[in-house]
Amino acid sequence: MAKTVSEQYADVDFSPIQALTDGEVITNSTVRDIRLGSGKVLALITLDNGRDHNRPNTLGPATMTQLGETLDALKARAAAGGIQAVGITGKQYILAAGADLSDISRVGSKENAKLVAQLGHKVFGELEDLGVPVFAFVNGLALGGGLEIALNSTYRTVDASAAAIALPEVFLGIIPGWGGAYLLPNLIGIENALEVVISNPLKQNRMLKPQQAFDYGIFDAIFPAANYLEDSLKWADGVLSGSVKVVRKNEPGKIERLTKWPIAIKMARGMLESRIGTVPKSPYAALELLDKAKSGTKAEGFAREDDALADLVTGDQFAASMYAFDLVQKRAKRPVGAPDKALARTVTKVGIVGAGLMASQFALLFVRKLQVPVLITDLDQSRVDKGLAYINDEIGTLEAKGRLDGDTANRLRALVRGTTDKSEYADCDFVIEAVFEEVGVKQQVFGEIEQIIAEDAILATNTSSLSVEEIGAKLANPERLVGFHFFNPVAVMPLIEIVKTADTSDAALSTAFVVARALGKNAVLTADAPGFVVNRLLAKVMGEAARAIYEGTPLLTVEKAFQPLGLPMTPFQLIDLVGWKVAAHVQDTMATAFPARFYASENFHRLAELTEVVEKDRAGRVTGWSKGAEKVLKGAVGSSPASEAEILARVQDGLAQELKIMLDEGVVPEVEDIDLCLILGAGWPFIDGGASPYLDREGASQRVFHDTFHHPVIKGIAS
Repeated sequence: MAKTVSEQYADVDFSPIQALTDGEVITNSTVRDIRLGSGKVLALITLDNGRDHNRPNTLGPATMTQLGETLDALKARAAAGGIQAVGITGKQYILAAGADLSDISRVGSKENAKLVAQLGHKVFGELEDLGVPVFAFVNGLALGGGLEIALNSTYRTVDASAAAIALPEVFLGIIPGWGGAYLLPNLIGIENALEVVISNPLKQNRMLKPQQAFDYGIFDAIFPAANYLEDSLKWADGVLSGSVKVVRKNEPGKIERLTKWPIAIKMARGMLESRIGTVPKSPYAALELLDKAKSGTKAEGFAREDDALADLVTGDQFAASMYAFDLVQKRAKRPVGAPDKALARTVTKVGIVGAGLMASQFALLFVRKLQVPVLITDLDQSRVDKGLAYINDEIGTLEAKGRLDGDTANRLRALVRGTTDKSEYADCDFVIEAVFEEVGVKQQVFGEIEQIIAEDAILATNTSSLSVEEIGAKLANPERLVGFHFFNPVAVMPLIEIVKTADTSDAALSTAFVVARALGKNAVLTADAPGFVVNRLLAKVMGEAARAIYEGTPLLTVEKAFQPLGLPMTPFQLIDLVGWKVAAHVQDTMATAFPARFYASENFHRLAELTEVVEKDRAGRVTGWSKGAEKVLKGAVGSSPASEAEILARVQDGLAQELKIMLDEGVVPEVEDIDLCLILGAGWPFIDGGASPYLDREGASQRVFHDTFHHPVIKGIAS
């Protein structure tokens, strides 16, 4: 008789990793018995680390060992007939956020890394070996190992308000290593599993909402938050008694395994090669595991996960990912240079100058997150009405998707007001402009508003590259002005660059940081320098791409040259997204400020006048110039094309030079802040660890200033 999964790991010595538990925040597994309506007894395990909701449950070695002991005790009770089912859930709002990555990153050897995978498989494998059905009640956040708890259970329900469901491991340079790579495709089919395990992590770590996860077939039932556990227990009782039949419509059958499965894998491989190249390891390791999951036993699938996880955890790309992860999880939550939050002004009403698309996105974000009155104004009522219609439509869309209930949607609509009468800014505590990117226009707007608002009200500019100090030069109280630079799309991008001038007061700065946090954004403090951080460095990338074109390099050669940077978009995809007029303006700003280091061309403006500049395929990849662009460029380009290697070296050296200058000039406190900005604001990949580790590894730092940004150099991916 074949061994169960837990039995196959019974003789493994886990003491080497159990010795690494110093400092682990243990997530306890407490048990209480619940007598169901039928009279059956369900033993409910609750995972709880005893911390508030800012510290989610994590699954380190000590936690997993305790959970294994809990399951052993329940197995004995089940064998004695004391319980008829086991349930597992988490503390309020959270099941588990997966493995404790700080523990995994210090395992040291490949042998220890393999033990981490094996311990997870051993403990989770016991869920199928208890002798009674196991119900996972996913009451909140379930990431990585948290979701794998559910996948290893017999049945699964989910709270409709759970924050996120995901297997994000590929984003971090590893793979789902506690059953996810084998169990998920065998539950929901290969195409859905490819989306969850590979595609979503590569889309800036996109996660599933509960309804999406239910529709995929990850969960057997979904219940509203109000009575989630009560409804789940009643449903479980129905399953146990046979009155509830569980149907899994997406489970793959024989035909899918023989035909659809290999085709889906082949298409996914082609997509990966064209989109990210072949250097990143974790997506291909995950693809291999998903491919092999179509056949063989669970024990074989788990053994493959053990080996793959051990290889990746001790590899360079995971080391770089952990540097990036630490920036996002720790540094971003404690912004360097942020004043005491006690100095912040309480914001009870927000004013937004403008009613265009950007202003309307601001209004929607502010009203949703702050839930205070929001005022928008514009030059005429028709523009105001158009902005209000957009906001109301977006609220309606959120309501239709179940993201807002009817009462909340109506309350939010009532909080937004639009007018042409600027006197209504009088009682606003925080006013942000979203007007044309020109110093004179912004000066005029703030000059008018300053006459209306209270003396201690805060003014914020969303400029992407202009001098905040110059914008405030004509203010009577320039100390109240702060840069508050969002990235597009406003609702999605997690970064706000907060810009401090020589005049900005601590009260204004503190208010900006507190508001950014309330909006759910990560804020980084920058000095008032052209382009701040992200646009300054993206302008370098776009400028080098333009330079190569005007030297005579073919468009697709230029696009391909930038692939090793690993950015989510090639230069001309990015320019096409932000808009050629905006890109031309940013390039002009940077070339005017630093003419020796930034490239700009009049042809940028000529191209910006066209309705279409580049042609793209269905996947959004640039395939060539439009006919109009070919006419503009005819005769304007040279005859000295650069090679891919030459272009890449130029952009690497240009970025290294710019990073060093920004640090020397104090644009940000430390190089970690530049990396954080690029990860959050430009999608710089985690497996690179950010720009500075990448430039160190590629030798650009040594070529430019004969040193490195990091000592020792952070390991990671190198092209």
